[in-house]
Amino acid sequence: MILSNLTTPLMGLVDTAVLGHLDSAHYLAGASVAGLFITQLYWLCGFLRMTSTGLSAQALGEGNSEKAAQCLAQGLLLSVLLGAFILLTQSLWLDAVLFLANAQLNVAQVIKDYFETRIWGAPAALANLALVGWLIGQQKAKQVLWIQIIGNLLNAVLSIALVVGFKLDVSGVALATVIAEYTISGLSLWAVWRMLPSCKIDLDWFSLDQMKGLLGLNGYSFVRNITLQLCLAFLVFQGMRFGQTSAAVNAILLQFFSLIALGLDGIAFSAEALVGEQKGKKNPLGVAAVVLQSLLWSLGLAIIYSAVFWFFGDEIVTLLTSHQTLQDATTHYLPIIALLPLLAHWCFLLDGVFVGLTRAKAMQNSMLASALLAYLPLWWLFSDLGNQGLWFALLAFLFARGLSLGGYFIYLYRTAQVV
Repeated sequence: MILSNLTTPLMGLVDTAVLGHLDSAHYLAGASVAGLFITQLYWLCGFLRMTSTGLSAQALGEGNSEKAAQCLAQGLLLSVLLGAFILLTQSLWLDAVLFLANAQLNVAQVIKDYFETRIWGAPAALANLALVGWLIGQQKAKQVLWIQIIGNLLNAVLSIALVVGFKLDVSGVALATVIAEYTISGLSLWAVWRMLPSCKIDLDWFSLDQMKGLLGLNGYSFVRNITLQLCLAFLVFQGMRFGQTSAAVNAILLQFFSLIALGLDGIAFSAEALVGEQKGKKNPLGVAAVVLQSLLWSLGLAIIYSAVFWFFGDEIVTLLTSHQTLQDATTHYLPIIALLPLLAHWCFLLDGVFVGLTRAKAMQNSMLASALLAYLPLWWLFSDLGNQGLWFALLAFLFARGLSLGGYFIYLYRTAQVV
């Protein structure tokens, strides 16, 4: 799962490097804003993956293949409906990102060009959340790894070919991503079909009574996700107000953040599957063992991340952009990036634990409390520091999430409520 997740930010690094070497920084600034908006839009629907993983893992622990098929079918239905809704309302989403960005005319045109191509991948991107989540819950990490590798390598190759060879600029990067998203959908469906070739779909699965539990979990997860995305969006759009250089710097820093988040989430996804399996077996000691083992691995990976960014951060920035101004500006943030994994790995891992336990309400409450009591107050406190103040507030926000989830897990275990 770590290897699988690392392919996604590496794909983003290729896109950033391709755009960062064009003749102006406004390509990178505009594409990063549009790309982040679409990514956040999909991440708002991240409950499709989270609930699919938790329920799939618990079904595996119970040895109930019909329940596993049911949660997948319900997740795919929701993903199709949401994907269609996003496509039908795409003009409203474009207006929203242009309004929030409040960008210069040349950057706004880049945002529009990127968005109008990339949005057509929405149905596949949302279906992938449910499909990949279900495969993770079934502990099919090897299949997920190969699917992600194929899809993301295809994306990287097409990005370079369409931008460098066909001179499509940001539209080429967006088109490459859309093609990769549909490729991942096809490969995932093929993997699922091999596991459930004789499964018969029951229309009763889609009744309101049968869907009620899933919809309840999704509701809590949606509030949790939208709170997280609003915090990240606040960082991006507030950074835009500090100028084009700050916006481009944040685009580079968010690639570091993605690399950290998705790498640590590799361990968290494994914890989701293993914790969910132990819950399905009604084994609290098994849950505790998975959590402690996962924390050890998470800490080890966080230390490796910090060391790499501390010693080789300048070289990584040089690979991402050839503009000396951006290189100099980004260097000042490298100590923050080196500290980030050490403070944040707790929340990534514990998110996975609570997904496996299907305790979405606790995740929602932790996210809300951390945003309102840590992120926003510290952003106000550090407002004189400008863009750097935004990143200090983000560090506090991530640490507060880990602290609150960790405290609640200890409470559940000591009161015999963990399964």
